Amino acid sequence: MLADFPRGLEKQVQPAALSLSQVTESGTIYTCMELAELTALAHDAGLMVHMDGARFANALVSLQCTPAEMSWKAGIDVLSFGATKNGALACEAVDLFRSLESRRPALSAQTQRAYLIERTISRRTNGRYLENGHWLDLAVRANDQARRLARGLTKIPGVRMPWPCEANEVFAILPGAIDAALKAGGALYYPWKFRDGSHDCPPRQRTKFFVRLVTSYATLPSDVDGFLTLAMTAGRERI
Repeated sequence: MLADFPRGLEKQVQPAALSLSQVTESGTIYTCMELAELTALAHDAGLMVHMDGARFANALVSLQCTPAEMSWKAGIDVLSFGATKNGALACEAVDLFRSLESRRPALSAQTQRAYLIERTISRRTNGRYLENGHWLDLAVRANDQARRLARGLTKIPGVRMPWPCEANEVFAILPGAIDAALKAGGALYYPWKFRDGSHDCPPRQRTKFFVRLVTSYATLPSDVDGFLTLAMTAGRERI
């Protein structure tokens, strides 16, 4: 892919950074070894590496590693540390690791942590989110409910899951009858795109629906059980 970007052409956008989402958009997780391999490739090509950590905590508790092992020790230069999706109120942080300055010394004056803290008024962030591992407890709760949901869905005839549930996102292909029953019962979730573009078909002509189901720190076991009951009932009627 890097070879497809000609270097030195003024009219061609030059590659500058590799951005990795952890958890990925497919709900899967990069291992620390995979991160190290990808960052090494990027650094050898002169690129910096950014990690989109909107679900950083969910990935961390699944891998059972340390924050350092999943970030700067794996070669990450910049981490967008997200907390909003894990129970905090509009709370995000940007971590700029020391390795960044060695790769891009010209930016060091603009990437000093103290200056960024003042400019973004980050000193007001509520520290209770991180106290006593609270942020990790919230992520564990979300991940546990997602796996509970995934296990239940695999038992329903006609439901297929293209990717494993590794954090707090579940992707499933639902028969039309199950999708209709869930929505009639008040379930809210997002449609996802089929690779062949069949998501563009009118709903009445579709027999299968590719959906994304996301759990959070606030998801209760009863919420998951209610969802599964609706799906199972529709699955039995379909048979």
